[in-house]
Amino acid sequence: MAVIHMIAAIARKTARGVVSAIVFLLFNRYTAFIIGVYAYSLLILHLGGLGGMFGAIEIRSMWLFPLDQVRGAYLKKEYLELFFLFYLYCYFNAILRPSRWQALLAALPLLLAYLGQDIYFLMYSNVFRAAELGEVPELIEVMTWPYLLGLLFLVGLPLGFFLWSIDYRKYRVIVSGALPPALLIAATVYYPGQYIEMYRKVGQEIVDWSDKDTLENNGRFMMLLYREAERHLAQVKTELFRNRAQYEEQARQFATWLKESGGPKRNVHLVVMESFFDPTLFKGATYTKNPLHPSFRKLFGNKWGFSLSPVVGGKTAQAEFEVLCGVPAFEEMSGVEFNSFTGASAYCLPGKLELAGYQTMASNAFNPSFFNTPNAYRGMGFGKMFFPREFAGGNDTYLIKGDTTGEGEYMFDSVIFSQNLDYVAKLLHEKNAPPLFNYVLTIYGHFPHKINEEKRPKVLKMISDFEDEQLERGANQMYYRTQAVADYVNRLIELDPKSLIILVSDHLPPGQHGRRSFQKLRYLDNSNESLNMNRIMVIEEGKPKKYAVVHHYDIPAMVYNFVSNGAYCKVNTCGFVENKLLDDRMQRHDDYMRTMAHAAK
Repeated sequence: MAVIHMIAAIARKTARGVVSAIVFLLFNRYTAFIIGVYAYSLLILHLGGLGGMFGAIEIRSMWLFPLDQVRGAYLKKEYLELFFLFYLYCYFNAILRPSRWQALLAALPLLLAYLGQDIYFLMYSNVFRAAELGEVPELIEVMTWPYLLGLLFLVGLPLGFFLWSIDYRKYRVIVSGALPPALLIAATVYYPGQYIEMYRKVGQEIVDWSDKDTLENNGRFMMLLYREAERHLAQVKTELFRNRAQYEEQARQFATWLKESGGPKRNVHLVVMESFFDPTLFKGATYTKNPLHPSFRKLFGNKWGFSLSPVVGGKTAQAEFEVLCGVPAFEEMSGVEFNSFTGASAYCLPGKLELAGYQTMASNAFNPSFFNTPNAYRGMGFGKMFFPREFAGGNDTYLIKGDTTGEGEYMFDSVIFSQNLDYVAKLLHEKNAPPLFNYVLTIYGHFPHKINEEKRPKVLKMISDFEDEQLERGANQMYYRTQAVADYVNRLIELDPKSLIILVSDHLPPGQHGRRSFQKLRYLDNSNESLNMNRIMVIEEGKPKKYAVVHHYDIPAMVYNFVSNGAYCKVNTCGFVENKLLDDRMQRHDDYMRTMAHAAK
């Protein structure tokens, strides 16, 4: 009997121990911190901020898939970020003086760091990068007293209290605990190439076209470090080309020469169009109706040419980079060049025109978080940039995306064109207004070529031995898109008859079967470099003008030559003036490195 009582006592004691252990595991500051991170992620996502850390897709998926599938497919997302956060939380707990507020105080710097990035995204629809910390002193200088006081009470005082609460007698713990994060940060600065290579192996997907998607895959701190590594890698690669004083002086001298050569103001309208392809160039297909609208054919006839794009089927920013900076997109800065821009002046086409007295504006039909666009546009030299109000956050804009039902989130061409015309018309009618550089990027026609047939009914069928429903939809889109281009150009000619108007496709669209679709349909009869051949339309002083094949990076030279009344090509080699394509890509490599040296400053 005594043995039974003893066993029962041991069992009760063991049970109490197990219960105590479970209670400790479930109800302690560290578990509460993880739950708090999760709750914060859900709350900020609900408010329209950044997802990630078990974001919206994963939550929906948990209702659709068995738990084991959810665990395998989703819960590993942002695991490096979660580990980093947990380490910092434990470290802060270790260095703070014991108090009733210790658990909350340890989470305070992490909360503020997250909150600052999310507020930035909510205000500007763009992901914050560490390089932008350099703009904080300037921001504080222009802030009014109410905002400064708010910043002091909401950020300054809490951080001050956190620093005051550190037990500085624990110097060994402070130093040893800070060492791992310090080494991680040092690696991004001193070994950026190795850091990037290693992170791509152990981290989640890096999405070239979307800072937002990449951050939601990897986490806020992880992407701050990764983007900093990219910036330092660009600086290392371009170190020999970084002479800021000389670079700025050359840009000023060129702008002065351009201004003196130009005479009367000559406005420029430059449009890069998403996947604006010519379906009539498929030798292996015919159509029940011409895919080019009659008004477009009447305007251009056969006076539209070809420009070689650096990309096929995607990476619009690569095409933009060449069109706006006048150098080939060699993609030597750990990926898409746009992602290396910090906002520092790189003096591309818009920057040089701005120095020459132009007002420069960019109107982008899509989300600013794609391709680090705001920093890239700012670095290129745009004085103003506009995105649709639905994406723009707190930024001033004249664009409204409008109804895109059945067509993704892609503004139809005529929607952005009509809004751009209304805005530009006011600028053109201003008395003594400076000359205008008006840049537009469209997005309609993007993969997968969705078309709302209630708005734009199908007008044709593609007849071919090789079927591609996607390109057939694209051909139907082109009928309406070419009409929109004709209307836009005709109206611009009325408003600004002495201007230069250039419209160019960014790249060919991906077919239903990728590049194979274009090969099977014999695009340009599968001639050499056919997949890089994109349509370009040039209108000089109201008249369409056809040149021989050019590169996307030749377009700035076309603008400079027009603005300078032909003087530019008298002192520089311009193949398009002689109607020949120059094989000069590698000759421009140093110019590319010089541009990137200052873009990534």
